[in-house]
Amino acid sequence: MKAISDKDGLCGNGYATVGFLAAAALLAFWFLQPPNSAPGVAFMVVAAALIATAASGFTIVEPNSAKVLTFLGPYAGTIRDSGFQFTVPLTRMTTIPLKLTNFVTSDLKVNDRNGNPIEIGAVVVWRVRDAAQATFNVDNYRDFVGNQADIAIRTLAAHYPYDSETEPSLRGNVDEVAQKLQLMLQDKLMLAGIHVEEARLSHLAYAPEIASAMLKRQQAVAIFQARRYMVENALAIIDEVVGHFDKKSPINISDDKKADLINSLLVVMTGEKESQPVLSVGG
Repeated sequence: MKAISDKDGLCGNGYATVGFLAAAALLAFWFLQPPNSAPGVAFMVVAAALIATAASGFTIVEPNSAKVLTFLGPYAGTIRDSGFQFTVPLTRMTTIPLKLTNFVTSDLKVNDRNGNPIEIGAVVVWRVRDAAQATFNVDNYRDFVGNQADIAIRTLAAHYPYDSETEPSLRGNVDEVAQKLQLMLQDKLMLAGIHVEEARLSHLAYAPEIASAMLKRQQAVAIFQARRYMVENALAIIDEVVGHFDKKSPINISDDKKADLINSLLVVMTGEKESQPVLSVGG
């Protein structure tokens, strides 16, 4: 495939061209002698044909858009200057918007790295950076963006677990996942002259058939982590209490009493219900 990139197309100010053609027509009619003779009529026909041909070179370029020019087949350049422009007559002109565009993917059902079925979707903010590449390098650049976005999301989901406490995951590392998705898309869309401004996940959930089971699993993990946190902090407090009696308090506590004290403190600080233990600290 022949690589084609933007180059400046030949163009000029449309208003100036209209003025030039009007002045040339007035001068021609002024010097036409006589206007109803055979040479005069022939001249008028030729002049009308030339004016009609020249009119095909006029075009209006809106802000944040470009005109891709092809002259009798080959690529002739791109006009990016907005306004009323004039280019080579008989040139075919294709309008390519350069504005930012949002593309929201459908919610895809895929498997994460652990094989769990999940639903995932993304929003991609993109724009055309090279109008010639978008026109000639792919069949339809908008469809190309959508297809590559679906492929990138499926590939991304296969590289990350849905959720994890020990490694990057789709749910826990939102910024890293977004950056990875943007880089993957940019690499694929560069051929079409597309620049990806931003790409982020817009939908992420377990598939309905396992959503209930995974919710119970998340709840169990959360309860386990909460209890571990409580136990770790309770043990730290107990260490301080035992250390206080060992170093600073004149009260002598036997090992059995220390064990009862530790057990009672653990019950008080980690139990779900309020406890009222009776502590005996005598020798």
